[in-house]
Amino acid sequence: MVPQTANATDDVLLITSERFAAHKPPPGHPERVERSHVMTAVAKVWAEGDGRVAEPVMASTGALARVHAPEYIESVVSTAGRNVRLDPDTYASADSEDVARYAAGAAIVAVDHAVGSGRRSLAFVRPPGHHAEEGRAMGFCLYNNIAVAAAHARSRGIARVAIVDYDVHHGNGTQWMFYDDPAVLFISLHQYPFYPGTGAADDVGTADGIGFTVNVPLEAGAGDADYELAFDHVVLPVLESYGPELLLLSAGFDAHLRDPLGGMRVSTAGYAGMMRRLRSFADRCCAGRLVGVTEGGYDLAALEECLRDSLDVLGGQQVSNRPTDAGATTRGNAALKAVRRAQAKFWPGL
Repeated sequence: MVPQTANATDDVLLITSERFAAHKPPPGHPERVERSHVMTAVAKVWAEGDGRVAEPVMASTGALARVHAPEYIESVVSTAGRNVRLDPDTYASADSEDVARYAAGAAIVAVDHAVGSGRRSLAFVRPPGHHAEEGRAMGFCLYNNIAVAAAHARSRGIARVAIVDYDVHHGNGTQWMFYDDPAVLFISLHQYPFYPGTGAADDVGTADGIGFTVNVPLEAGAGDADYELAFDHVVLPVLESYGPELLLLSAGFDAHLRDPLGGMRVSTAGYAGMMRRLRSFADRCCAGRLVGVTEGGYDLAALEECLRDSLDVLGGQQVSNRPTDAGATTRGNAALKAVRRAQAKFWPGL
């Protein structure tokens, strides 16, 4: 267990920076600069309450090259000082390459803190990362921040890393980067079918990594009760069986019921509940080593609520008991059936 301190905020390091506002997609883009302003505002309140806040470092080319092809990194570097469209919905502005390196670097700082102290860390970053593949930008993402974090942890001698991704979109980039690697377990809960089109329950990994990719595809409209069912019957049992030394979280908040891009019904309290379950698992099984890195979340008010509550939950504070969706779990049960069919031979406890 993580030792309790007089000030619970001492157990959490927040890594963020006002630099993240320098990434500027075109006007009207969902991944807008105002998201950074929300992150800065929440960080300010956290600091005023004696919470610890640290600035990120820039990820080195070597750290990026653990998961990205050298020619891809060079192509992103070449965007410096220019406005460039990298794919149909992914853009780089004049400072985006630097900003993206700070986002990946924030994830590295978060890992170093968690591994070194046995305490929790949370990185508020943009642009997000989990769609970026080895050799291409995608889905608003330039560098894959959570994948860089996992590879950095492995370079530090962490033998088993688990990544949980609850962004509304499937983390295709993260999946493919570790698809044949049993040292990195990837578990994703996401709306399906939906962008980017990957993440079927039958995507289970390949070669030595078979069984170490666990997709929980949920139909549009899934709410708190569906996600709770998936956590209790898939996410936590698989994590328990795997026994990671470090738990990483792709913390996307676009499954929120108010998000304009997603079609899910997760409440702010539902997100806090998922974070609480992951914190409890990390305290029990990972010596407290839990790292969260932000992904999506495009309703600014919902994003602010979820960021604030995530910090409070990680710090062991009570969050307000807003009503949660306690309705039927039709969508959750359908996902659970699909996961069991695909994964039972790898994870007999499902």
